[in-house]
Formats: sequence, C-alpha cells, structure tokens
Amino acid sequence: MTSTFDFKTTLVIASLLALPLLAQANPMAQADYKATKSRISADHKADKIACGSLAGNAKDICHEEADGKEKVALAELEYSYTGKPADHTKLMEAKAEAAYGVAKEKCDDLAGNPKDVCVKEAKAIETKALADAKMNKKIGEAQTDASQAKIDADYKVAAEKCDALAGDAKAGCVSAAKARFGKN
Repeated sequence: MTSTFDFKTTLVIASLLALPLLAQANPMAQADYKATKSRISADHKADKIACGSLAGNAKDICHEEADGKEKVALAELEYSYTGKPADHTKLMEAKAEAAYGVAKEKCDDLAGNPKDVCVKEAKAIETKALADAKMNKKIGEAQTDASQAKIDADYKVAAEKCDALAGDAKAGCVSAAKARFGKN
C-alpha cells in the first residue's frame, strides 16, 4: 500500500510552513494595508467563485484552498504591517492550519484505513508545524529577555563608572548612560 502523501505533497506542505525570516525595518503605510486587505478579500471571493464549476470533493478542496489562502494572506499582511513577533507566530500557525485543512479535505477521496492514515499524516504535519511555531515564539522571547539582560548589565557598568565622578560631570555621565541604554 502506498502512502497518500508522496514526496511532492510533503515538499509543497513543507514549503508552505517554511519560516519566513523577514526583516521588518519599514512597516507598510496604513493606506497600503487597507488596499492590500481589500485585494485579499476580492481575491478570496474570486477564488470561491472559481470553485463553483467543480463538484463533489474537488469543490470542497477548492473551497478549503481558497479559505486557507485568504487566512495566510491576511496573516502575512498583518505581520508585514506590524512586524511583531506575535504576528509572525500567528502567520506560522495560519500556514499550518491552512495546509492541514487542505490535506485533510484531500483525504475525503479515500475510504477505510487509507483515509485514516491520510488524516493522521495530515494531523502529524500540522502538529509539527504548530510545535515549530510555539518553539519559535519561545526562542524569540528568550532572545528578547537575554538582550534586555545584556543591556541592563551594560547600564549598571556605565552607571558604576559615573560614581567615580562628582557634580555636573557625574550628572552628565548618568544622563548619557541612561540615554545610551534606554533608561528613564
């Protein structure tokens, strides 16, 4: 018996779940955000209409692909707009859920044990992708915490060096250290 997921299918799903490491130096303007959101909505409606010519499970798969495409596009848009790590996690989760939804729907063409295996394989891929999203979130939080600890340590050293000074020189040194390390 052959597996319902061949190498090509696995490769497609893996590429959907790849971690986009986008630099978010320049968030998009609000007007661009709104225009892109409208375009995504229009594309989704067009995709749904295109599914109308299909029948049976092919139509269901088409609808699931259209819904997944919209969810991923909206999550990508949100991440592009905010650049927040939490939105990156939501993007990864949307990709995992969209891929799972399509894979699960494709399993409906099967029956018996092959269908059960197909559904389990789809669920396993989703579970792994969601675990990667969760791990990425925790790694990001750990990096943020570590970065803040380094800044705090460097500030304490700079403040200690200021203690050797007196008067205006000390006040200027402390002000400079606070400004350099983002302390109020």
